[in-house]
Amino acid sequence: MKLEGLLAPSILSFDLSQIGGAVQTMAANGADWIHLDIMDGQFVPPISFGDSLVAALRPQVSIPFEAHLMTLTPERQFDAFIAAGCTRIIFHSEATVHSHRLAQSLRQRGAQAGLALNPGTPVEPALEILDELDLVLVMTVNPGWGGQPFLPHTLNKIRRLREASPSVAIQVDGGIDPSTLPLVKEAGANVFVVGSYLQRQPDLALATQAFKAACR
Repeated sequence: MKLEGLLAPSILSFDLSQIGGAVQTMAANGADWIHLDIMDGQFVPPISFGDSLVAALRPQVSIPFEAHLMTLTPERQFDAFIAAGCTRIIFHSEATVHSHRLAQSLRQRGAQAGLALNPGTPVEPALEILDELDLVLVMTVNPGWGGQPFLPHTLNKIRRLREASPSVAIQVDGGIDPSTLPLVKEAGANVFVVGSYLQRQPDLALATQAFKAACR
């Protein structure tokens, strides 16, 4: 799949009792991936949901799923989320001292490997293992909650990653809306997670279409 201008909506801000309908609407109106924020109550304070919800959603749409593991010992969750239907697994550099080995293990399982960097984490952990990564996720807010304001200093991190690799997928997550999307695009990001902005719109279908158009 072409990696330029991909839209990966997060379901975190949506009402989970109605999430199936929201996922179907976003998939039918331009979403390229569904981004699933998995929180364990330890790496970040909240607890979100697990692989059983992912497995329940998987048959409802055909677009790929990615699991963003905001968890300690993320490798313990790889098999469960791959079995639930996730094509890509993203784990945090800060949660392991073995990013290279974990990325290799995901590819050996047939999954794409993504490495996430918190706002206070430098780009070097990703630069050292770019050959083993399919995607680098630059957190543009501190992880844990939707609806936080975008952190402008993260733009330089995106620029440095893009200078290091013209081909790696660079994803951004946090505070992404019509005002910040042009900034991260200009810096070099090409995969865009958006959650709370879409959730607040009165017409989810039209909002997804418009946001997808802006991602191109």
